Amino acid sequence: MGKKLDDAALDTIFRTARTFNGYTDAPVTQDDIRAIYDLLKMGPTATNQHPARFVWCLSQDAKDRLAALASGNNAPKIRAAPATVIIGMDSEFHEHLPQLLPHTDARPWFAEAAGREVSAFRNASLQGAYFIIAARALGFDTGPMSGFDNAAVDAAFFGDTPHVKSNFISTIGIGDPTTIFDRLPRPAFEQFNTIA
Repeated sequence: MGKKLDDAALDTIFRTARTFNGYTDAPVTQDDIRAIYDLLKMGPTATNQHPARFVWCLSQDAKDRLAALASGNNAPKIRAAPATVIIGMDSEFHEHLPQLLPHTDARPWFAEAAGREVSAFRNASLQGAYFIIAARALGFDTGPMSGFDNAAVDAAFFGDTPHVKSNFISTIGIGDPTTIFDRLPRPAFEQFNTIA
């Protein structure tokens, strides 16, 4: 199995990594986003369902269209970032299970739409977290956010697939350290943990 990461790697992924509000002029390329995806897709999802759907906004036109649907504080961040990704969730993920879980037909396990919605949200959220970790591991910074009109984003970017809904969005790039705030408090183990 894997080996324990050293402190430098843990710092890159968690301890000194930050959420950025702005970035340098360094570009994010198609090769970069493919590398991020090829890493994040290795993270586990229930029944290997992979319900997340990603729209990578690299062009200024795409970023401007997305920014127009975001809250006032988020819009300029999206416009100025080298890239922004929309992390969506596909409630019809079960149709891909014959490919992704080939040893059994798992589609009947997700026959009810309500159950699929819950599973899609949970597992796409996990994949969104894997995106953040993968981007950091590859030397990029992120700025995950809500604060946008989900229905309008869905219509603008997932209009041909109404079963895909936006979950959250994130800017991507090489972070500008002048755009971050002091780190906010983190709770001690004893505050939110119980050992049974």
